[in-house]
Amino acid sequence: MTPVLEIADLQTHFANRDGTVRAVDGVSWNLARGETLGIVGESGCGKSITALSVLRLVPTPPGRIVGGAIRFEGRDLLAMDEAALRRVRGNEISMIFQEPMTSLNPVLTIGRQIAETLMLHQRLPRRAADDRAAEMLDLVRIPEPRRRLGQYPHELSGGMRQRVMIAMALACSPKVLLADEPTTALDVTIQAQILGLMAELKARLGTAIVLITHDLGVVAEMAQRVVVMYAGRKVEEAPVGELFARPLHPYTIGLMASIPRMNRGGTDGGRPRLAEIRGIVPSLKRAPVGCTFAPRCRHADAQCRAAYPPLAEHGPGHVVACWHAGRIAEGGHA
Repeated sequence: MTPVLEIADLQTHFANRDGTVRAVDGVSWNLARGETLGIVGESGCGKSITALSVLRLVPTPPGRIVGGAIRFEGRDLLAMDEAALRRVRGNEISMIFQEPMTSLNPVLTIGRQIAETLMLHQRLPRRAADDRAAEMLDLVRIPEPRRRLGQYPHELSGGMRQRVMIAMALACSPKVLLADEPTTALDVTIQAQILGLMAELKARLGTAIVLITHDLGVVAEMAQRVVVMYAGRKVEEAPVGELFARPLHPYTIGLMASIPRMNRGGTDGGRPRLAEIRGIVPSLKRAPVGCTFAPRCRHADAQCRAAYPPLAEHGPGHVVACWHAGRIAEGGHA
């Protein structure tokens, strides 16, 4: 499939008094039309900064995109001037941010915030924009959408604010939606509703989705492909079924092992201890020589500590950055 969005060797760094933080360090992936791509990894691995880099929303200073290319339908977003980028941002590429209460303007009504997007990008008059805003609130299943237009963010629950964010992001029928932790801080019932809503809207509008999350269960349900990030780099990428059936990077294997399973009992009949990945994430200012995961990896040897492994293919669409991925594939990872 022809990619609608391509990221090639993206490097986004942050400068401070202590040095340079390589938040995103040479990440590459692509997104096909109508596809959902999951990006997973623990906090601080560069997931959100990658998404913010796509729309050039990284705060400058201290952040700066220092290398790579971001192509949307063949156009390099990094080479666009600000006026051209504004025509893309929020119109052809939209983003759902992590925390709706801090992303919505507290002093503007819900209706005005959605309508402004439509008036700017679709050139709709105010009345038509308000009508479209009400339609979008109805589409995301907010009851009494006309009355909600006049309400402020603090008058809505967390789940309803998240629905407003989705309505705003999809108001212009974007070709790409960047969803950064869209179900964070929501209870499981509302989370299921939001995910079902996103799947339904994707099917209806044909929007391609980049789903950023730390929840592997959400990825299994929503995504077709998965990118695993660690310490600012992509360490594994595979179709979702392949990744869950045959994870090959030790970090991915550790993530899979840490998922709670209701049917797993302890030897004494009690609850077993959850598996954990020992050690801590290395500082992105002073990354170790060689593989950044080596200090935490039971497979690490002298080669791992001497040089960072290149991404190598281990099956159709399955790439891994690990010197021992072949041995892990042959011998299993249990």
